[in-house]
Amino acid sequence: MLDLVKIREYGNIEFLAKQLVEGFITGLHKSPFHGFSVEFAEHRLYNTGESTRYIDWKVFGKTDRLYVKRYEEETNLRCHLLIDTSSSMYYPEKSNGKMTFSIMAAGALAYTLQRQRDAVSLTTFSEGIEIQTPIKSTPSHIHKIFVDLESLLQRPKSNKKTSVVETLHEIAEKIHKRSLVVIFSDMFDDITNTERLFSAMQHLRHNLHEVLLFHVTDKNTEEEFNFDERPYEFIDLETGEKVKVQPSQVKTHYQTAIKEFYHDLRLKCGQYKIDFVEADISQGFDQILTAFLVKRGKMK
Repeated sequence: MLDLVKIREYGNIEFLAKQLVEGFITGLHKSPFHGFSVEFAEHRLYNTGESTRYIDWKVFGKTDRLYVKRYEEETNLRCHLLIDTSSSMYYPEKSNGKMTFSIMAAGALAYTLQRQRDAVSLTTFSEGIEIQTPIKSTPSHIHKIFVDLESLLQRPKSNKKTSVVETLHEIAEKIHKRSLVVIFSDMFDDITNTERLFSAMQHLRHNLHEVLLFHVTDKNTEEEFNFDERPYEFIDLETGEKVKVQPSQVKTHYQTAIKEFYHDLRLKCGQYKIDFVEADISQGFDQILTAFLVKRGKMK
């Protein structure tokens, strides 16, 4: 569990991502899921009938399962990491919570993909696409992605709206080979018209891409609306609109509206066979790595 404020203070995403992933792998060795992708980066399970020439007997001694060494030509996953950089992603403001969490999570996945020798691309977007790297698997390319993530970490918030719909349509048009598209976003585009949002996701699915959506939230306040009972001035981070209220005056109405939106989001993702993962920024990064590895395993 990494403190989001300390991540911003330290800033070395490449180093933190390595430590995070290595710690996660160590945890897998000790968990009830012993053997589940423990050597996911450099090995794959042995298939009956294959030559035993490349079996890694040291790994067999540790796991009591047969793994064979993987080679670069055996891995062909292409993964596009998309980060929403609109103003709402900088909440809570003390830690730029959702943004910091998404940057660190994307860094951990980039490091994981590098270990697996998979190709990765980084795209950031708000009202339009801001950064879009090529998709490669070379160490120098991955390092450049970490540099971009660190730059994004240090960038101050500016008033930018979310344009998820247009971005996803544009990405769908640009990706010509079957890929895994991983999205980090709070999905606060047009919560009153989810059909437009899902037409964009359906565009990706129609083009045979797999989609993994990490719905990044601060669940305690954004869903449960847990605030002390005192006057607050709530500010829309994207429009600047302000309203002064006591939390109890709006809590019931707010919870009804937001839970309906979240329910619709989950339901539509299920209908379009989009993997939906609620990424609560208070719950750490194991949730991200576990969901990614499960998805990665299904695509082999």
